[in-house]
Amino acid sequence: MNTKLTLTMDKAVIEMAKKYAKEQGRSLSDIVENYFKMISNPYSMDQNKSEVAEEEISFIRKLSGSLKAPKDYDFNYNRDIQEERIKRYLKK
Repeated sequence: MNTKLTLTMDKAVIEMAKKYAKEQGRSLSDIVENYFKMISNPYSMDQNKSEVAEEEISFIRKLSGSLKAPKDYDFNYNRDIQEERIKRYLKK
């Protein structure tokens, strides 16, 4: 059974990930799901899936640190998530 998962990320990262998924002929959901499977149980995958997962890990590692927030940016995960939820679900 599939369950919806909402992720909040930088827009540029999402666009790069969508482009990567399209180039691979796969959905972004499929890539994220397989990545989660791989990191939660890397020994359960066969060799072919392991190679695909390694490509995805390599892509994710390339993204890591690619976007830097300004030094004066006040990042607070819980506050920022709450603000995004208010914008999304409490539209007037």
